[in-house]
Formats: sequence, structure tokens, C-alpha cells
Amino acid sequence: MTLAVRYTAARTLDTAPALDVPPGPGEVQLAPAYVGICGTDLHIFHGDMDARVAAPAVLGHEMSGRIVRVGPDVEGWAPGDAVTVMPLRWDGTCPACRAGHRHICQNLDFIGIDSPGAMQQRWTVPASTLIRLPDALPLDRAALVEPTAVAVHDVGRAALREGEKTVVVGGGPVGILIALVARAAGAEVRVVELSAHRRALAAELGLTVWDPAAEDVPALVGEWTGGAGAEVAFEVSGAAGGVDTAVEVLGVRGRLCLVAIHPRPREINLHRFFWRELTLVGARLYDRADFEKAVALVADGTVPADRLISRTVPLTEAPAAFEALEGGGDVMKILVDCATATTCTTDDATQGATA
Repeated sequence: MTLAVRYTAARTLDTAPALDVPPGPGEVQLAPAYVGICGTDLHIFHGDMDARVAAPAVLGHEMSGRIVRVGPDVEGWAPGDAVTVMPLRWDGTCPACRAGHRHICQNLDFIGIDSPGAMQQRWTVPASTLIRLPDALPLDRAALVEPTAVAVHDVGRAALREGEKTVVVGGGPVGILIALVARAAGAEVRVVELSAHRRALAAELGLTVWDPAAEDVPALVGEWTGGAGAEVAFEVSGAAGGVDTAVEVLGVRGRLCLVAIHPRPREINLHRFFWRELTLVGARLYDRADFEKAVALVADGTVPADRLISRTVPLTEAPAAFEALEGGGDVMKILVDCATATTCTTDDATQGATA
């Protein structure tokens, strides 16, 4: 019997037997090893996406694992291969797809939201979604490839250039990953974050971080840039105050990359956009090149994924992990170990991940 974590109603998850779906033509069956819980999963848990998510729904799209079975007409993959999944299935016919933007297909199936996700012990997906992982990369760290791909795509959308002064507003998992990817691209980076725990982690990773509750962030940016303002800002907080800060810190012709999902319309200082000729770009999801770059960044340690993992819990304790993440401030990333039903430490998981 295989198990899955299912969303059944607002603030209600269960662990239940799951169907063992054999792979059909062009499909593979995976044994997920680790699955990360992200902000979108929390939105689903809160009931905010009930119009889109059909309960009972198996969650999870940040994952790593190994191939168990290969379906007909699948070439280049074999049982035992270590993989992650780019959880996007597009129709190939809509205007977005025809324009070359398949990752934001107008009829997109985001696997783990619109169809069953990875938080189960056996998972059948199209072979076309697989991304190969290096054999030496521990599978718990590899579970952070998907959010790292988000950060890679965000940095690309901002057209970040070496040496540019960059402000990341919001130091949660994606914000920290954006800061690390931007730093690797040669930018000078500052992170703005309210949580003391997250500020401490950012500092441990060598990032300069400011507390907007205790410091005048625009003034600090002015001192840092000689009054010019930042070239790039990323809004990752999802808060109205974060939007204000991201706009205010930008210099002439600065670029604001909107990363966070804002559930309601926000007021924005359009006069600032006019006066300084600012640019606003949206950033959503990723493409295969972003994923492949993310694998490289995690594998070579540019993104120290192990430092971002706060806790690893067994599949049967995933519902409690969602509640722990609601507090947010003292937790960065929680992984669900899909192979075990007893609590394990991050160190234990790391040691067993390459077995």
C-alpha cells in the first residue's frame, strides 16, 4: 500500500492510501524521496484556492526522487535514475504557447495544484517533465531545485547585470534564493526582512540584511548608492508595505520584478514610475533552462540548500508541518520524507539521501 498527503477541505489534510498508477505511454512512475512545502501549498491549505483545486487533492511540486518504472515509448530513462520534475504540462496550442511562452500556457496544468502532486509514495508523471539530477547530489538538497529555478527565472526576468545594486524585499525561502542567485550573477545585494530568524540566516549566508521595522531602508539605499537608488528590486514579501519599499528604493530607470503572489489589488505609486521612468515586470514559474541552471547551482553549493532546510518530517506528519509553517518567522523550509513514517533529522536525511 502506498500513502499520500491529501487536501480535503480548508485547513484539513489527511494521510490516506493512494492509487498505484502504472506508467502509460510516455510516462514514468517515481518514488518521491523528499517534497518541500511552499507558500502555494499553504494557500491551498488555507482554502484560498478552492475554486481551482478539486479536493481531495494530493499536494506537492518541490521534489526529488528516483524512477521506479518506465512506461512504453520512454527513452533515455531507467529505474534508479535520480530526478526532479518540472511540474508543468501545457497544451501547445494557446496564444501563449504559440508565442513561445509555454511555461505560462493559458490552459496550464500545474502538476501538484491542478492535478495530483508529489506528496505520495508513488507518482506517475510524463517523462517530458523529468530533469536529471547528478548522482552525487543528496536528494534532500535536490528538493530545493524547483524553488531555485523560480529564483533563476526571476533574476532573468529582471535582466540583472553584473555589478548592479539589487534590493530583495522579503527574506523567506524564495527571497533568499533570489539573493543567492543574484549574488552569483555578480550583483551587489541587500535583503529586507522583518523576521529576526530569517535575517540571522541570511547573514550566516554572507548576505547583508536590513530590518525595515528598525531601519530606514530607503535612506540606507541612498547611502549605499550615493543617492542614485538601486538598479533592481524584487518584491517577494507579498505585503503592501513591501511593494512601497520596492518602488521607493529604485533609482532612475530602475526595474521592479514582482515575484510574490498578491491576493488582492495593491495601491502603487505610479507617479514614482513616471518620474523615474521605472519598469515593472512580472515573473512566474520557469522553463527547462532555468531548471537545469538551478540543478547546477544547488549541486556546486552556490545555493547551500542544506542551510535552508529547517526540518525534515515523515509523510505521516506532513499535516502538522503545514501548521508549523503558518508561523513563518522561525522556519525556512520543511521537507516531507515520503519514504519513512518516523521522524528523522536533517543530518540523518542527508546521510541517507544518496543511498
